[in-house]
Amino acid sequence: MTKKRKRQDDFHKVKLKVGKKKPKVENATNVNFRSKRIHLPEQLNRDDGGPTTHRQLSIKDLLSQLHHYNSTVKQDALQGLRELLASHPYLVEQQASTVLPEVAALFTDKDGGVRVAATRLLRFLAQCIPAEHVAPFFPLLSAHLTCAMTHIAPGIQEDALRVLDVLLEHYPALLSQRHAVLLANFLELISQRRMGGAGGGARGGAGGDKGAGKGSYALSISTSRSVTAQQWRLTVLLRLSRFLQAVVEERPTEDRAEGAGFLSVWGGEKAVVTPLEVTWEEQACRTGAVRVFENSGAKPTPHSTYRLRPETEPGAGVSEGLCSAETVQGFAETLVPLLLEVWVEAMGGDRAPSDSGHLLSEEAMALMFQILTILQLLRRLAPHRDQQDMLDAWFRNSYLNEFKQHFMKNFPYCQLEIARHKKKTDAKRQQVVGGAAASGNVEPLALNVMLCQVMVSLSLRGRGHVTGQDADWLGPIRAFVTDTLSNGGKLGSKQLAALLEVVWRMIITQQSRLVTEELLQAVYIQYQQRNLGLPVRTLLLRFFSQLYIQEHQNHPHIARSRMLARWLASVPVQLVQLGSRNPQLSAQLLQTVQSAAAWGNNDVLRNLQAHACNIYDPQEGCIVVLPAELQQHLVQILYFMPAFPADVLACLSHACNTGRVSASLATALIRTVHLRSPLSGWSSSSHDVPVRDVDYLSFLFSTLTGTHPPPPPPPPHPPHTHTQAYIAGGLLAAISMTTVNLTPCVRIILGFQLYNLTWGGGGGGFLLFIVVCVGGGAHRDAVWEACFAALSTVPRLLRLLLQSLRVCDLCEEELPLLAQLLSLLLQHTQLRNHMAANNALLQTIIQDLTVAHTRTRLAWFIITTPTFSQSR
Repeated sequence: MTKKRKRQDDFHKVKLKVGKKKPKVENATNVNFRSKRIHLPEQLNRDDGGPTTHRQLSIKDLLSQLHHYNSTVKQDALQGLRELLASHPYLVEQQASTVLPEVAALFTDKDGGVRVAATRLLRFLAQCIPAEHVAPFFPLLSAHLTCAMTHIAPGIQEDALRVLDVLLEHYPALLSQRHAVLLANFLELISQRRMGGAGGGARGGAGGDKGAGKGSYALSISTSRSVTAQQWRLTVLLRLSRFLQAVVEERPTEDRAEGAGFLSVWGGEKAVVTPLEVTWEEQACRTGAVRVFENSGAKPTPHSTYRLRPETEPGAGVSEGLCSAETVQGFAETLVPLLLEVWVEAMGGDRAPSDSGHLLSEEAMALMFQILTILQLLRRLAPHRDQQDMLDAWFRNSYLNEFKQHFMKNFPYCQLEIARHKKKTDAKRQQVVGGAAASGNVEPLALNVMLCQVMVSLSLRGRGHVTGQDADWLGPIRAFVTDTLSNGGKLGSKQLAALLEVVWRMIITQQSRLVTEELLQAVYIQYQQRNLGLPVRTLLLRFFSQLYIQEHQNHPHIARSRMLARWLASVPVQLVQLGSRNPQLSAQLLQTVQSAAAWGNNDVLRNLQAHACNIYDPQEGCIVVLPAELQQHLVQILYFMPAFPADVLACLSHACNTGRVSASLATALIRTVHLRSPLSGWSSSSHDVPVRDVDYLSFLFSTLTGTHPPPPPPPPHPPHTHTQAYIAGGLLAAISMTTVNLTPCVRIILGFQLYNLTWGGGGGGFLLFIVVCVGGGAHRDAVWEACFAALSTVPRLLRLLLQSLRVCDLCEEELPLLAQLLSLLLQHTQLRNHMAANNALLQTIIQDLTVAHTRTRLAWFIITTPTFSQSR
């Protein structure tokens, strides 16, 4: 068959005849088969085990969409995650380990909308997840943040600063632990390494070579940003200052060079001392022991180099962190020259030639404020106080001349008013500089105060150094501080705290009485203003109090300050006027009064004595209106009072009896008064006794009986027994009131033992007691019945009484009293057997009376007594 015929046969069409079946094809498939259905009921059903969004997307679906190539899908997925987690809060912590890494990976996404949506989701998660739950994932977050901050794209760097704001707001402690890496990232945002630059930090000052003051980094300028170079640097420096503030605040308390406030900077406090409470009742009964610690109760700082795991990344060792003054100095050598270049550049292009040097625009003022804030925080990065002093000395030697040239030349600064035209602000530019908007409106006062803080920290200690070297630039600072405090204007708490820190440092460093008086007078003018806020009043009060408590013993020019003495003299009056309106201020005043009284400050003691009745008033005084812990301080202050008049003791007794002080505090009050009385056994002259015997006994018995101190009766005896009779009257009135409350034995033992201790035996006190009873009175019968009941109940008490009756110690006027006493005792039927048991003592007393020639008649009167004759 030819090729043509074969090709035609291949495409030959078979013609079918009508009415005949179509022949079967050779390769036909037989479709006549049976099959069984396979039923899978769960195959096509949607998973209902978890919540979904309004688009019916689960959290797995949303997380998978984060890896989509389309940016719109990513943004929708981020918004869906926020919707799903907000509607189901329990999913936040359950899915934190999955969501956080996925969100962090989008910090460097090429699309700006995705980065903004990721930052919003991160802010939402940070508000819901605590720091301890984020800590395991924070190294990954920090790594992605570092990639974003060092990215080549300017847009990613700008969005990385917003991510940093979120972490600084919610996780400052976790972020501060990554300072070894993040500080280098800040430098790369505004600068770049010099080509072939070897180089260390600044050496010397302005007198050196031109390149000597330059570090190994130079400022960089990017033309692809939506903001100017100065605005970008302001934004970066703002975040850097916030980050350094977090590093300083999150250090452990024992390692921080500066304590909780501005006063502890120069106060010398290196640890928190825990007071040791001693209960004298336990010590008297020997049920406890006073434990003395090496650090006065404060926890000693452990110095151990062992760590369970490194605190920084593997590439950054401990030496790279800010753990010593040398490492802080190394970082400052790179950063400070850059800050000076930023300021010089801003001043060179920002001010017109006709403007004054002290006038700054709003943007330049904000930039300078951030530069000064960073310089102030660099000083506080030193872990210990001695290292901070070394760092201050290094700053002075390296940059004092440059600081004086660039900062102090036009001090103080004011704001330059510039007419602005209304124009639309670019939205992108507003987002970039939005973080700096909070610090863009810097007041001139805040800027000048911050400059004073930085410059005063560079001053030297000692009179000679200040007079010879620093007087040229410390003089304008002192004039500015004095004028600001004394011009009558009201200051905020932050600005006032900074000013007081400057005043504190200048007083300590200059050591001049004239400078001290000038500065303290300005502070006292501010202190005397009315309607001051509580934070401001607390700062001023704490300044004066801590300056006196911490520094006056070490610095004579502070101890001899008239302004400080004037303030101290007014403290007791302020305590009375304040009352219970503010326990915090009252506690500070009490601390000052207690310290000054313990050191024997005459002005404080004099005013404390004058206002004691108001302070210890039982109705509205501080002793009853203040909290219990402050009442204890008031009782302790009593020990240092010069004298205890009767009116003050009456107030104290009434305060104890009204029940507005606790029983333990009343016990401490009585003990304190007793220690100042002659009955405590302390040797003192009769002209230098704080408490008179009669006043003390009246106070004691009126407090024990729960009554007011009664007025003593007139003396019924000659002048030489005036004092003893006076005491006897007070004792009789007090014991008479105890007839219902105390048992007879307790009453009479109180009276006898107290008089035996008071007069050293001799029975004189009891004789006077008998005289008052014989003289009459409404309570005479009750008192005598109590006495005889006690003597008959306790035979030993009768023997003690007879032993104390020594005839040789009695004067002529007291012998009839002894006769009356023996007569009354012998006439009592219940005491007859007890008197017979003490026959030897009676014979001795009678023999002593008989020997006296002028007293024979009196002795015969006793012997001829019928009752005595029968007993004999």
